[in-house]
Amino acid sequence: MITASTPVAEVPSEPDLSGRRLGDYQFLRRLGRGGMAEVYLAEQLSLRRQVAIKVLRQSLASDESYVRRFHHEAQAAAKLVHANIVTIHEVGCVEGWHYIAQEYVPGQNLKQLLSRLGRGLDPPQAVTILRGVAAALGKAAEQNITHRDIKPENIMLASSGEVKVADFGLARVAQAGEALNLTQVGITMGTPLYMSPEQVEGKEVDPRSDLYSLGVTTYHMLAGRPPFDGETALAVAVQHLKTEPGRLELLRPDLPEGLCRVVHKLLAKQPKDRYQKAAELLKDLKGLTIPGLDTDWSTDLPGWAGDATAALEGRLAATQELSRIMQIDAGAGRTGWPAWKSALVVTLLTLLGVCGGAVAAWLTRPAPLLQAAASDSIIPRLNRADEQFYYANMARRDHEEAWLAVARYFPPDESPLNKRYARLAAKGLANYYLSNNRLSEARILYEQLAHIEASEEPVLRLTGIAGCAVVYDRLIDESEDKGPVIFYLAQLEAVSDDELRRIGDTLYEALGELFEKYRAAD
Repeated sequence: MITASTPVAEVPSEPDLSGRRLGDYQFLRRLGRGGMAEVYLAEQLSLRRQVAIKVLRQSLASDESYVRRFHHEAQAAAKLVHANIVTIHEVGCVEGWHYIAQEYVPGQNLKQLLSRLGRGLDPPQAVTILRGVAAALGKAAEQNITHRDIKPENIMLASSGEVKVADFGLARVAQAGEALNLTQVGITMGTPLYMSPEQVEGKEVDPRSDLYSLGVTTYHMLAGRPPFDGETALAVAVQHLKTEPGRLELLRPDLPEGLCRVVHKLLAKQPKDRYQKAAELLKDLKGLTIPGLDTDWSTDLPGWAGDATAALEGRLAATQELSRIMQIDAGAGRTGWPAWKSALVVTLLTLLGVCGGAVAAWLTRPAPLLQAAASDSIIPRLNRADEQFYYANMARRDHEEAWLAVARYFPPDESPLNKRYARLAAKGLANYYLSNNRLSEARILYEQLAHIEASEEPVLRLTGIAGCAVVYDRLIDESEDKGPVIFYLAQLEAVSDDELRRIGDTLYEALGELFEKYRAAD
C-alpha cells in the first residue's frame, strides 16, 4: 500500500501563518497541510467566529491560470447551501495569499475515526454517513459541480453528529481532461486510493465519478480498508482500471446482502453501470432493512428534505445575528477575551454576593449518571461502550433510548471505558432534553457533569456548568431568584473563549445570549 516510505517528489515547505493577521482573520494554529493548500484555524474578527481557512500554497500561487481556476471553482462551490456541505464564507486574496474561509467543523474526519477504531463500522453507522455524503453530492450535481476528491479525509463528522463534506470546489482545480501525473505528489498523492477509473485516465468526469469514490470510501468504512492497495500510486491506479474488488459479503458475512450490492454497484468500472444520480442511491438505501437504522429520513438525513435546508439557513442567520451582538467594543475587556464576558465581571460578582446565600439551598448532587430503570428497548446492544455511544451519536442522536442504552448495556462502574462513554452519553442526552424543553431532566444530567473533576474531563465539566446556567435561567424565568444562574456564570468567567467553544455550537450560542441578557439587566 502507499506508505510514508514510498518515494515521492519533494513538496516545497510553506511558511507557518500561525499568529499572523491577514485582513479580517487572525490565524490561530495550523490544522493540517496538503499538496495544494495549508489549513488553519482562524478567528474572523468582525464576526467573532472561528473559521477554517485554506491558503493556497505560494509555490502554486505564481501560476496565474491556476489561481484563476482556484477562485472560480471556490466561488462556484460557495453557492452550495446544504446541511451536509461545509459552508464557504468567503474567497479572497490578502497580501498575496489566496484563501478560502469556510465553516469550522469541530469533531473529526472519517479517516481519523477509522484509524482510531482500527476496523470497519457497523452498518447503521456506515449507512448514516453514506446517506449524508450522498445527499451532499446530489445537491452539488444539481449545480453542475463535481467534487473530484471524495475520500475519508474530506468527510467531517461533527461533534453534534452531523455529516459534512468538505473541499467542494478546491478539488476541481485541475483542468478537465488533464492527464493524471501520478508522480505529482501533493496534487494527487493519497487520492489514487479513491479515484474513479475515468479520473485515473484523465478523461472528463461527472457526478458519477464522485459516486465511484463514495463507493470506495464506503467499502473502506465497512471492510476496514480500501478495496485496493499497492506499493506505489501507479499500482493502485491500475487496479481501479482493471481489478474487481473483493466481495464485501465474504469479508463481512454480517453485512446485509442488499448493502453489499449497493456498494459494488457504486464500484462499477463503467460509469453507465453505476448509479446515475445520488437520488437513485438514496432510494436503494431507503429500501434496505438494517436493524438499528432510523427509517424517518425527514429528520435522520439533514438537508435532503426541502425544509431542512431552510432550517439551516435560518440557523446561519441566527448565528450571524448573535455574532453581531457579541462584537468587541474597542478597548473593552482583557486581551483575548470576548467583551460579552469581560463586561460581566462586576455584574456577576455583585449579583453573586447578593444571591450567594441561596445557592446552597438548591445545589445538590444528583443520582449516578444515566441510571435509568430497566425497560424494553428497540436499541440493539453493540459490542463495546464506545460503539454503543457512536451508534447513539451518529445514527440515533434524536432518540432518547439510544442515549440511555449506553449506560444500561455498559454500566459505568464496570470499567473506565464504560464510565467515559456513559458521561459522553449523558452530555448527548442532556442536550437532547434541552432542545426538547425537558428542562428538569436536562438539569439533572448537566449537574452531574458539572461535578466531574476538572482534571478528569474538563470539557464535559464545562458543558455541565454551561448547561446548568442555561437550564436554570429557563426554569426560573418567572422567578426572582437568579442565584443558581449567577453561580454557574461566575464559574465560567475565567474560562477562555476557545475553551468554551468546545462545549458545542448550540450550547455556546445559548450561553452567549445568556451573558448578554444578564449584562443588559445590570
